[in-house]
Amino acid sequence: MSLKRIFTKKKEFRCDYQDPLLMSKAYETISSWIPDEREIVVLCIGTDRSTGDALGPIIGSFLTEKPLNRLHVYGTLESPVHAVNLVERLQLIEKRHPNAFIIAIDACLGRTTSIGSIIVSPTPLRPGAALKKNLPAVGDAQITGIVNASGDMEYFVLQNTRLHLVMQLAYKINALLLAVDQRQVPILSPDKTAAEN
Repeated sequence: MSLKRIFTKKKEFRCDYQDPLLMSKAYETISSWIPDEREIVVLCIGTDRSTGDALGPIIGSFLTEKPLNRLHVYGTLESPVHAVNLVERLQLIEKRHPNAFIIAIDACLGRTTSIGSIIVSPTPLRPGAALKKNLPAVGDAQITGIVNASGDMEYFVLQNTRLHLVMQLAYKINALLLAVDQRQVPILSPDKTAAEN
């Protein structure tokens, strides 16, 4: 482990998904937190029964379509990780990948001005917080996408989130995680989506 990693305070990074600096800055941020000697688990939380909450499973499905070197992915559209099975999946991950570095992925709600932002944070994720669910904190780091505005009736807000925005966030986060897997800074050509790269 480098001295820089030991003595540098970990800071959250947030940026709009359309910002041209997003990929390089987010990659630099999250890569600095991952110890070389630990396995990496990507835990994609959410359900395809709600458009806004499908961000995690969509990303998990994108990731499993590519050959991966370092990442172990849990949570896809076919086999989602959600409130009902989260504890069971965490136990399975602990058994299969003891001491893994877990990156939790989820959709979240935020301020209207923050919709479309991607947040990379060195803290555990609290899934279901917007819906007042009492679930365990998950992960060593988290990547979240703000899919809609928080406020009243958040379940219905998630249900009525635009799929286009969810897909755009998913493309970017997928590209970021593939770069982490390959240990190289992500480069997206302007005429392609991240799913095609």
